[in-house]
Amino acid sequence: MTNSKAPSAASTTAFFVQAAISFAVSSVAIAFGVAYLPVNPWVRAFLALGVLYVITSTFTLAKCVRDKQEIQNITNRVDQARLDKLLAEHDPFTTQNI
Repeated sequence: MTNSKAPSAASTTAFFVQAAISFAVSSVAIAFGVAYLPVNPWVRAFLALGVLYVITSTFTLAKCVRDKQEIQNITNRVDQARLDKLLAEHDPFTTQNI
């Protein structure tokens, strides 16, 4: 029996920093674009509100995906533990009376 582990889901510090910088740069760029757009303030406010809505819904979706993956990992661990227990208790050399 092989002892295979699931790949680690932890990301490196460099990847986290890259993602944070990318988010900050894109957020500042879109805010700058909306702020200096040559339109009425109401249109600018509507676009800014839309951008904030997209950002918050993205965070919510990311959290839902993460939660689903964590539940799947827990389910896989429980299933693996059950299988390991069954295999440990099984003796192929015993005879069973049917």
